[in-house]
Amino acid sequence: MIEKDIHTITVVSGLPRSGTSLMMSMLFAGGLPLLVDDVRQADDDNPRGYFEFEPVKKLKTNHSWLPLAQGKAVKIVSALLLELPAEYRYRILFMQRSLKEILTSQRRMLNHRGEHDDKTGDAAMEAIFTRHLQHVEHWLSLQANMPVLYIDYAQLVHSPSVLVHNINMFLGGWLDEHKMASMVDPNLHHQRIDPPNGLDGIN
Repeated sequence: MIEKDIHTITVVSGLPRSGTSLMMSMLFAGGLPLLVDDVRQADDDNPRGYFEFEPVKKLKTNHSWLPLAQGKAVKIVSALLLELPAEYRYRILFMQRSLKEILTSQRRMLNHRGEHDDKTGDAAMEAIFTRHLQHVEHWLSLQANMPVLYIDYAQLVHSPSVLVHNINMFLGGWLDEHKMASMVDPNLHHQRIDPPNGLDGIN
């Protein structure tokens, strides 16, 4: 019988629109409790919900809620990972997705909200995101209390079985892999730029 780790905090991270909500839904289906609230409701951009916890946004100034996350999964955007205090143990599931897809998805979400993105072009934003990811990944590599599993979003959506098993082993091996994989729907892979394995694009 594999015992659940009730002290380590599982963090689902990555850039916005990189598949973090999908990962949270998979973990919950597999049996891992989540630290979430209902402040941000599901919408057309995330029909299954955002799985967010509002206090995370103020992590830089207040992390008193972190004990609530022990033994659970919480979503923390990559820009805030560096604010995690060293006295806790974490396991980081870091979502990786084509930057072109992320930018297209962000633009689509802003349009749905009637908001306008800034005047920074896609090429400039790609460069900014690339530097940010390099910085965060280097920082994570130096943290002894934060093992990281990097997860390719496209591979997860279209060939989930191997990655689901890897995720389960990374988190202790007690999750229900069948239920986790059942949450994956290739039709939710919008804004795909490069169809994997010869598959046609899904919009």
